[in-house]
Amino acid sequence: MTTVNEARGRLFKRKDGKYLIYVPVDLAEDSMFPFQTHSALPVKISFKVGDDKLKVEKWTEEETE
Repeated sequence: MTTVNEARGRLFKRKDGKYLIYVPVDLAEDSMFPFQTHSALPVKISFKVGDDKLKVEKWTEEETE
């Protein structure tokens, strides 16, 4: 069994002005992928100024306060 922990995704802007991040199926369905969902899952997306990385984490209830 091969683990997929890196893949080429895509960030794109829709016609309605919203941005979406595409996560390839092989990556999202890998047994070690940190997010398990069958529909939608709230996530926290952040970055550091000057860096070229996005951080994606599970959204916790404490963060909605």
